[in-house]
Amino acid sequence: MTLTRGERFIQSLKDGRSIWLDGKRLDDVTGHPAFRGTLRTLKHLFDTLDNKDVREQVGFWNPATNAYAHSSFLVPASKADLQKRRVAFAYWANETYGVMSRLSDYARSLVTGWYASRHEFASFDPHFDEKITRYYEEARDKDLFLTTALLDPQIDRSKSPSEQQHPDAVLRIVKETEDGVVVRGAKMVATAGPYCHDFLIFPYYRLKENEQQYAHLLIVPANLPGLHIICRESFASLQDDNHPLSAKYEEMDAVLLFDDVLVPWERVLLKGSAQGIWELRMNETANALAFHQTVVRLLAKLEFVAGVSFAVADSIGASGFLHVQEKLGELVTQVESIKALLLASEIQARRNDAGTVLPALSPIETARNLGTRYYPRAIEILQQIGAGGFMQVPSTLGELDGPLANLMKTCYAGKQIDAEHKVRLFKLAWDLVGSPLGSRHELYERFYAGDPVRTYANQYLYADKSELTGLMRNFRQTHAAREEGLHESDNAGPALSYTPQ
Repeated sequence: MTLTRGERFIQSLKDGRSIWLDGKRLDDVTGHPAFRGTLRTLKHLFDTLDNKDVREQVGFWNPATNAYAHSSFLVPASKADLQKRRVAFAYWANETYGVMSRLSDYARSLVTGWYASRHEFASFDPHFDEKITRYYEEARDKDLFLTTALLDPQIDRSKSPSEQQHPDAVLRIVKETEDGVVVRGAKMVATAGPYCHDFLIFPYYRLKENEQQYAHLLIVPANLPGLHIICRESFASLQDDNHPLSAKYEEMDAVLLFDDVLVPWERVLLKGSAQGIWELRMNETANALAFHQTVVRLLAKLEFVAGVSFAVADSIGASGFLHVQEKLGELVTQVESIKALLLASEIQARRNDAGTVLPALSPIETARNLGTRYYPRAIEILQQIGAGGFMQVPSTLGELDGPLANLMKTCYAGKQIDAEHKVRLFKLAWDLVGSPLGSRHELYERFYAGDPVRTYANQYLYADKSELTGLMRNFRQTHAAREEGLHESDNAGPALSYTPQ
């Protein structure tokens, strides 16, 4: 019997990887209740590439396999290709309501960007071209699920990696062998780590030139001996009716512990150059393609929160109040602003020297920065609209059919909505604003793009400010010219008088 693409993905995770949850090593992640709902969701998403009704939206024809590949692997040679990538990102994001932030399309886009700009890194490693080409083709053709782990563990943030008290705290190369490099230390935060195939590992912040042992770009298989994937507490729910989001979209975050892990040379794309790693981290092609995906997902998520907020307001007859309309209008403004920035990035797209068409980074960075403030505000608005109603929801839907059914169906109903549908709506909204999963998402949206103080400051530092500062210069020059003209007219003698007829 031929397995579907989603079934092959599930089977591929039975590879001996070391996953730890609740203090125990899991023998099989695919059978554990903490991952069951999420893996069911991912299976559905992988199967879309074989679904003749939607595969054109999600993928592109790959002659190497005579099948469709996900469009995150599409190197855009035109604006139409760029829009095709956006449609694929939007399809998966809308299928998961923007709640699953790391569906592999972000990390896949980084790989695609490095592949498209591979000739830029020859000076740092003459084999980079062939390594990234081989890996890009492997990931594309095998449907590999990828994620990133870029941050160092929070031990002493006032010190750089080389200044930490314990030398093995931050991931570093401790030895080179004939087969590869041996690495030791930790990386975080590996969202989707328990069910990914490979981790993209590199430093997020700029290293000092004497920190070569920390300067590396590694693509690490999840099942390498000595690699331990340490999960946080699971927020997955087994009660779909009570926690409809937590039951399906708990993507899990993890810390990676490397206990002398041997990474094969073909997966060591760069090493030993702090400058080379920083140029890779700041590579315009990779960042433009990957950040484009994050804005598509942000838009889907804001649209979902807005839709839930509208429904909650309608269900309790509050949408006619001016102060509620003002808040709902703010949600509409959020959605339309991010949508406009997304479209602007594509309209302003340009072709680089390598022939790759890239979305404009300025609108994308603006959207990402706004998202760190928009999403917490959107959740706050939903809290304010639902208010005490979130505290009035029965513990289970089953109570509506219990001994007090008649009373409860009367008291839990809403305006033109029956009790069951209203309770379901409020439980969905609570999963966004009050559940552990909801709290995780608010934290995630604040910080996933980096320190928001730094990202806002960077937008100022790297912006082309010449046009804006030019306005001030033009004002001064024009003002000075006008003043000079007025002085000359004052010295020209009395003006001619005019007497109306």
